[in-house]
Amino acid sequence: MPRFLCLTCGRTFSRQTFSTSYYLKRPELLVPIAAGLQAGSALRQIARSLTCAPSTPGRQAARLGRHALLLHGRALAHLRGRLSEPIVLDHFETFEFSQDCPFGVATAVGARSWFVYGLDPAPHGRTGHLTPEQTRRLASRPRREIRGGYHGSTRRTLASLLPLVPEGGCLRLIGDGHPAYAQAAAGQARVRLRSFPNPPRGPKGSPRSPAARARDRAMYPVDLLHALLRHSLAHHRRETIAFGRRLNALLERLFLAAVWRNFVKKRSERRPAPVSPAMQVGLSCELWTWRRVLSRRLFPSRESLSAIQKILYHRAWMTTVLPQSLRHDRIHAY
Repeated sequence: MPRFLCLTCGRTFSRQTFSTSYYLKRPELLVPIAAGLQAGSALRQIARSLTCAPSTPGRQAARLGRHALLLHGRALAHLRGRLSEPIVLDHFETFEFSQDCPFGVATAVGARSWFVYGLDPAPHGRTGHLTPEQTRRLASRPRREIRGGYHGSTRRTLASLLPLVPEGGCLRLIGDGHPAYAQAAAGQARVRLRSFPNPPRGPKGSPRSPAARARDRAMYPVDLLHALLRHSLAHHRRETIAFGRRLNALLERLFLAAVWRNFVKKRSERRPAPVSPAMQVGLSCELWTWRRVLSRRLFPSRESLSAIQKILYHRAWMTTVLPQSLRHDRIHAY
């Protein structure tokens, strides 16, 4: 492995410096770990399958998530001024550490391409009826970083989508009637919001009303993404013991799932055409493999990331319930 000398900073480097497997003793694990995470395996199951330490998949999942975040930022940079479809927006509900700490993730999906354009966290308080014991436990927990909740998450999502709209055009947004969407869109002259509120539904199996059919038809792209996340990620299944502990780790794996959805997975499994959402929006001419996703190392200083993405990349959004939260503050090992 030849080494080189940088004439600017005086540091040495090699070709491995530009590989996603830099500093790894077992570089062959990156691809199977990425595939296992997206196939619904938990960390210990992946470790048993690959005969590695249980901590290895967790560390590599963080590396994969950071790489996916940078790749997603690069994809959006190539789409600036080229957005030509409506965006369906909804929040994916999950929790960090325990159900006392719920948060939503704003998911912006193309209405025609089903391309995932954005992910943004929105921590909020626990809702529903609380028992006296639950109220006491909530009062004893440390204060969480909300950063605007649903409203702040929606504003940040719109700010990341507006640069994709051609000059002089409008962002066509489809939502489910959440009040935060209307509030965030009200202050944006270039945003046109269509709301399809969730109508009351009868018992399971009963016929849907016309309003329910219209809502399901308009929100189908984002509902499909949420169903894929519940099905494909072990820590987002209902009543699971593989739930996520930290918001940073949860968002890293969601960005990895977004890259899988955009570049690796076909747009529809029922249709024979091998077309991915990235191919629909003109970012690729073929389906990608995990090896291609991880073929080149990306650097945060060379990608256009939003402020919230930089916070997530450095793991600076702390889960206050846990006493120890590792930050990604390396200088050269990015």
